[in-house]
Amino acid sequence: MRKLTREQRAKLKPRSRLVVSGRNPEDSFGFVNPPIVRGSTVLYPTLDDFLARKARFAYGTYGNPTTEALETALNDIEGGAGVILVPSGLMACTVPLLACLKSGDHMLVTDSVYRPTRDFCDKMLSRLGIEVTYYDPLIGAGIASLFKPNTRAVFTEAPGSQTFEVQDIPAIVGVAHARSAVVLMDNTWATPLYFDAHGFGVDYSIQAGTKYPAGHSDVLTGSVSARTPELFQQLKDAKQTLGVIIASEDAFLTLRGLRTMALRLAHQGPAGLEMARWLKERPEVARVMHPALEDDPGHALWKRDFTGCSSLFSVELHPVRREALGAMLNELSFFGMGASWGGYESLALPFDCSSYRSATPWKTAGPTVRFHIGLEELDDLKADLAEGFARMKAAG
Repeated sequence: MRKLTREQRAKLKPRSRLVVSGRNPEDSFGFVNPPIVRGSTVLYPTLDDFLARKARFAYGTYGNPTTEALETALNDIEGGAGVILVPSGLMACTVPLLACLKSGDHMLVTDSVYRPTRDFCDKMLSRLGIEVTYYDPLIGAGIASLFKPNTRAVFTEAPGSQTFEVQDIPAIVGVAHARSAVVLMDNTWATPLYFDAHGFGVDYSIQAGTKYPAGHSDVLTGSVSARTPELFQQLKDAKQTLGVIIASEDAFLTLRGLRTMALRLAHQGPAGLEMARWLKERPEVARVMHPALEDDPGHALWKRDFTGCSSLFSVELHPVRREALGAMLNELSFFGMGASWGGYESLALPFDCSSYRSATPWKTAGPTVRFHIGLEELDDLKADLAEGFARMKAAG
């Protein structure tokens, strides 16, 4: 098998790129997958080598062949200047913030942001003297009115992972870059396969590798891709200074999952959209929040900027008692009730973000449930939910 350069890999279609990136059988004694390399200490043959740190890997915290393989593969699909690996999706949000902000700075954060990221802003960044303003995710170029002289960063998430507002990323990037601010984006929903974050000017592209890249609900990991060499060096310095590492086993499992990510999304995206359409016709459902639906408020932006959709969306039900909602969810056969998504199994998670939205009030008449569609047969999933709705009706 001939080893391809990064330039050659960049010309490949996404599925081919996912298969070949980050592996070279010549370096692995002919084995297809790179091996799991564990280690802390790296030995140097001479004093001169040690003093010059003349080694491919200087120490375990600087990576190893296994983590480098995953970094290479992710870098190929992100198309940026470099990728760092971190132990969770949340840390993929927090490390770049620590890299690009300092005491006295101001940051703008979408009101639809992943709640743990909001908690980090409120509880940690505020202690470091960093001011955060939450903004309406639909503000677009109007975000210019919220900038201050010390605004250094804008954090985006498109669509929001609970309420699915689609942000106008190109407009926000234009405003931010005109004011020398960096733009960060949690791009976990679409992945680099369906939204080219760097192509739209996003400076830091964030992925919860726990979700679609790993794909099997058995790994916690995250990654951050930097758009330019300067941004990557800043990001890499922060990672190394903080001592952030991921386990080689987690890197190996994520790389294994990455090989099939395009195939899984090619099935799960359309399956999720079909389920969204089916739920939209159910009498129990007041509305469906999925940007690929033609009547969704964010559909025009999604159609303009995205090349596909993933399998995560939310619904608002007509008002029912909590006990009735429990009767529906508690006995589902295929839909597990738990956080996370992107795995092979379907999930149904009730949520209520009214208590922590601050820039945009969130009010619904009935309960809201987020669905993730896995790899099960759609007829089985529909039957499962139909039985659940029948239990909900019987419980009043």
